[in-house]
Amino acid sequence: MGRLDVTSSQNEEQLRLFMQRLLRDLQALEHLLAHGLIESDRRRGGAEQEYFLVDGAMMPRNMATAVLELLDDPHFVHELGQFNLEANLDPFVLGGDCFARLERQASELTARARKAARDLGGDAVICGILPTLRQQDVRSDSMVDRPRYRALEDALLRLRGGAFRLHIKGIDDLKTTHDSIMLEACNASFQVHFQVAPADFARYYNVAQAVAGPVMAAAVNSPLLFGRRLWRETRLALFQQSVDTRSDEVPERAQMPRVSFGTRWVKESPVEIYREDISRFPALIGTEGDEDPFEAIAAGRAPALTALRLHTGTVYRWNRACYGVGGEAGAEAKPHLRIENRILPAGPSVHDEVANAAFWFGLVEGVAREHGDPQKLMEFDTAKGNLLGAARIGLESQMHWLDDQHHPCVSLIRKQLLPLAEAGLEALQVDRADRERYLDTIRARVTSGQTGARWQLTSYNPLPKNA
Repeated sequence: MGRLDVTSSQNEEQLRLFMQRLLRDLQALEHLLAHGLIESDRRRGGAEQEYFLVDGAMMPRNMATAVLELLDDPHFVHELGQFNLEANLDPFVLGGDCFARLERQASELTARARKAARDLGGDAVICGILPTLRQQDVRSDSMVDRPRYRALEDALLRLRGGAFRLHIKGIDDLKTTHDSIMLEACNASFQVHFQVAPADFARYYNVAQAVAGPVMAAAVNSPLLFGRRLWRETRLALFQQSVDTRSDEVPERAQMPRVSFGTRWVKESPVEIYREDISRFPALIGTEGDEDPFEAIAAGRAPALTALRLHTGTVYRWNRACYGVGGEAGAEAKPHLRIENRILPAGPSVHDEVANAAFWFGLVEGVAREHGDPQKLMEFDTAKGNLLGAARIGLESQMHWLDDQHHPCVSLIRKQLLPLAEAGLEALQVDRADRERYLDTIRARVTSGQTGARWQLTSYNPLPKNA
């Protein structure tokens, strides 16, 4: 969700001061990395669960504020729309029965969210895109009334110079315009975080990019938007276009969108990602009165790097570099680095989500150990193409893998990637029972081809289209 005490960057002086603090934070991060001040001896995971709030007819219902008041639980926070909700799960040390514990907490939080919504006459559901959404449901008056969101919408519309254009082609064709960033509220995900040591960051981040395609293919769950059958994971196209600040002029379209896979492999450090994002994308929103990070370092405190984190929150890479402070409950506050995986959709069940997460964690670890840095084995655009193909047609896609061969996605996952994920989870000291339970779910899904997206389309196709 990000912090909410923000100011719009329309004020030139505010923007100038924010940019100064942003560059100061980047210098502080370089200092922390150069002097070994970022945690390197822990392997943690984390997750964020997003929900749609609905009424009795499964139509979106603007009730987030009332649900949060009834829940009164710091795990739950607002998301963009009043029909959205987010739960932040507790960080966990990777190993043992960590995924079983993750599923238990996610299930418990989901049960709480559903009870609170039901007490108010609604419900909470998990899916990548709510199939019942209509374009009139995502107007600005359904946005959560918070300064961050209003400032972000104002800035994006100003840069865009007009309404956002949405054009996605799948089985059907969706072409429309919209004058609000609320299109982003059509997406719900199960975001996972992988804390890695600074020395390992570049290699693990590149692996996360390389495996994004097959992981996405196995997890697709968002085939419907506004009554149209589009991509198997329409979230990718929708999110990119819903906050695209580029105008329709040709020179502008050649620029990189704010939602992207990136442009290149990371060579050495996450600083490369932050530098690129700062140089390519103007600040949209800012904050006031934050600490000087070097004063915090001199005092022996971990700097918050608020400006850097806020700007990162307005540049939406599918795998995002994250700087944070603290770990699991009770741990000493220390700075750390995480890879945030934003590609996984919410649903179709909590168990499916955790299986997707276990597959991703295991595959990143397994590929990193078996193959090393993929930039020596694969072109960057190949990894990007794999992701786009998976988002469009799911398990029916072809993958150009690290052996420089093309493979049917199902065959690649079953024969090569599941064993790599098993080896990776074992290296992370995950219990055998956890490894088998969650990877068997992926194996069964891939073997049958029954993804959440396929189930939705099979259920939707026989319905009368004028209903």
